[in-house]
Amino acid sequence: MSLYLGIDTSNYTTSTAIFDSETGKMLQQKKLLPVKAGEPGLRQSDAVFHHTAQLHALFAQLVDGVDTSRIAAVGASSRPRPVAGSYMPCFSVGENTARIISSALKIPFLPFSHQEGHISAALFSAEREELFDKRFLAFHVSGGTTEAVIAQGSGTGFSLELVGKTLDLNAGQAIDRVGMMLGLNFPCGKELEQLALQNVEPVNSRPTLKGCDCCLSGLENQCQKLFGDRRSPQFIAAYCIDYVMCTLEGMTDRIIEKYGKMPIVYAGGVMSDSIIREKFTEKYNAIFAEPDYSTDNAAGIAYLCYRKYKNVYA
Repeated sequence: MSLYLGIDTSNYTTSTAIFDSETGKMLQQKKLLPVKAGEPGLRQSDAVFHHTAQLHALFAQLVDGVDTSRIAAVGASSRPRPVAGSYMPCFSVGENTARIISSALKIPFLPFSHQEGHISAALFSAEREELFDKRFLAFHVSGGTTEAVIAQGSGTGFSLELVGKTLDLNAGQAIDRVGMMLGLNFPCGKELEQLALQNVEPVNSRPTLKGCDCCLSGLENQCQKLFGDRRSPQFIAAYCIDYVMCTLEGMTDRIIEKYGKMPIVYAGGVMSDSIIREKFTEKYNAIFAEPDYSTDNAAGIAYLCYRKYKNVYA
């Protein structure tokens, strides 16, 4: 048995994946939760409903043509972060489904956090598996999280120490709010990036940092002012992304100054932005997930499931 199943039911993606340890290939099926036009997101109760409605269809697509008797273990993201008290109702859909599969197939169930899954997906897609046994700095930047952690790999997973965070808005939240103001579709990251790439005006943003933490509510306020001043959508988009980029850059610099140099991994949907990737790759030689592995996905969970079950060490 060489297949490892992963399930992730985050806010806002239903995701399933199978990792084949014999071939090294990853199969994925994922689908965004439906958000009504003009709405800034979903309530948790709605997210739970939509995950329940669409998870079975994704799983059927994933295992079509797959010999399910080869599945050795199933993993799921059961909580946002690997700390006591971390909880979000939407993850219960994936966890409960994984437990049912575990019982039906008589295979082990392995729980992980959504954050661990993001970091795992980044290392897998960047082919940097050696960091599963190293110390490194990891950023998880999305609509639900803006955090920096020092990860200590144990071969089969990570211990994570929180060293930087947002004190108000998450980066993805700010990007979506600015994008909605400009009439873009939720989630707004990709469309905002395309607008920003068309900007020809110089941008000079000044982020707010408090130690290694950041504040991002000022970004929304500044963009609202630019919108009221009738600045172009391209400039506002560029300002928004530059503000997020400079914020993360400032956090990175301060954390490295405080804790020392180490490899840097950027994960989460916001880090799929090509403008930020180019800057940080050049400055930090940073490690990024491939775009398909940057957004919420079950691939990182499937890969963690494999490493945990097989007791793999780098």
